[in-house]
Amino acid sequence: MGMHGDKPIERVIQESVPGKQVTIAHVIASPMEDIYERLGIDNQGAIGILTLSPYETAIIAADIVTKAADVEIGFLDRFTGSLIITGDVQSVETALSAANNTLRDLLNFTTAPITRT
Repeated sequence: MGMHGDKPIERVIQESVPGKQVTIAHVIASPMEDIYERLGIDNQGAIGILTLSPYETAIIAADIVTKAADVEIGFLDRFTGSLIITGDVQSVETALSAANNTLRDLLNFTTAPITRT
């Protein structure tokens, strides 16, 4: 504990420990072509974004989404927990929903609502 004048200063150290959670589940229904170009992926109609913790869960989610709907993996990073999928809007929504449901029901994850722009 330090001092500020004659008053003690209490110092608190906070540490972040990743929980089992889906932090983002989002559908971009009609992305601008520029987004596809910058991501280096083919235009399939819609983009789905998942961010997950622990990060390796992105691998499990990729397996779930590709088995649940006609989507393709646009990007998968097991070091940041990022997963980007592409497909038609309905397929992307179905895939994200399957990932949320399976992670919640099978692995006891906290999930995020699926949002859409």
